[in-house]
Amino acid sequence: MKTRRDTLKLALGSAAATLGASAAPAVASRIVDTHTHFYDPTRPQGVPWPTPNTPLYRPVYPKDWAALANPLGVRETVVVEASKLVEDNDWILNLAAKEKAIIGFVGNLQPADSDFATNVKRLAASPIFRGIRVSGKALSDNIEASAFLSGTKLLADLNLSLDVNGLPDMSIVATLATKVPALRIVIDHCGGCGDPQNLKQGWKDGMTACAKAKNVFVKVSGLPEQSGAPEGQASTDPAYYQPVLDFLWERFGDDRVIYGSNWPVSDRGTTYVGVFNIVSGYARMKGVEACEKYFWKNSLAAYQWIERK
Repeated sequence: MKTRRDTLKLALGSAAATLGASAAPAVASRIVDTHTHFYDPTRPQGVPWPTPNTPLYRPVYPKDWAALANPLGVRETVVVEASKLVEDNDWILNLAAKEKAIIGFVGNLQPADSDFATNVKRLAASPIFRGIRVSGKALSDNIEASAFLSGTKLLADLNLSLDVNGLPDMSIVATLATKVPALRIVIDHCGGCGDPQNLKQGWKDGMTACAKAKNVFVKVSGLPEQSGAPEGQASTDPAYYQPVLDFLWERFGDDRVIYGSNWPVSDRGTTYVGVFNIVSGYARMKGVEACEKYFWKNSLAAYQWIERK
């Protein structure tokens, strides 16, 4: 009897045959990569991340991403912060002014900071600025703090979103979603699922709670680099990742799952094309409209990014 896993392998095999080395299958009419990082360690002020003497410590610009993404039909991106420096929000916005492939930017500000309102209102004057990202620890530490909650409510008032990155207990995201129901929340990197073949019950419970909040989306990114494989040697077989993909789709549905690569951090797991193949083979099995939602429509709903001419 043919299992769903066998069907997935067959779907990927057909896609790979048409993909070849450089041409993408028509998985969707439009593809937006909602998770890229751009930075330049050679700037006079340097960068707070990544650290020197690591493979990621190099200039990373839109042209570098485009060389990998464009052959797959991926031509637009939402950039996510890679720096805690307030001025680096402006650096990305200045970069976006010259790079029309950047249709949105998720910056770095802390909602509980005394200057948060001033900074977020100034940055929100740019239609490219679509929200901020906070760490899971920042959310966990401040979930009851009035200043933090006021900051997240201001995000909602400004039609901005909140990305959350890394949290042992994902149910805290569901708590915030209830406290600020007008705020669109995007969980990054599958909520830190870890090895797809060894999903923890705590993660399952937390993500199930998050999925019940209709203002919470999940970004299907970061899969290979979480698998525990040696650097750059993660599996690119979609069937390997099927347990987490099935879990997320079954709970969040077709309307709240979003494509993101996490490039160049994704290089720690596998290549850009490897990341794309993992999710495109799976999404294709869901049908044409599901692919349209996953690869761009849901990101528009979550980030309200702009059309650039």
